[in-house]
Amino acid sequence: QVQLVESGGGLVQAGGSLRLSCAASGSLIRGDAMAWYRLAPGKQRELVARISPFGGKNYVDSVKGRFTIYRDNAKNTVYLEMNSLKSEDTAVYYCNAVNALGNPKYDNWGQGTQVTVSS
Repeated sequence: QVQLVESGGGLVQAGGSLRLSCAASGSLIRGDAMAWYRLAPGKQRELVARISPFGGKNYVDSVKGRFTIYRDNAKNTVYLEMNSLKSEDTAVYYCNAVNALGNPKYDNWGQGTQVTVSS
């Protein structure tokens, strides 16, 4: 079973930038579609960005043009570059693989990384 460890979050002012990392161990992720999700207080988990094994990318409308997902299969790591951050981006961010149905693949989520954007 893969273990996923997210890092890179923090407190940033609106308009600032962060880069999140998701390091996978226990299994190679090169054959998986990978995604970043976020969970904000009082809201449901949201899929923010997704990258296919071949590099195809999809984003939720609210982050298009601001966030970039990319992967380094040699490092078994997925990244989320976040620019022009807004207060509404405040959430705990998680990564996971995505199965053929478009749902999270692994039950064992990482601890997530907190992103807090101050206005």
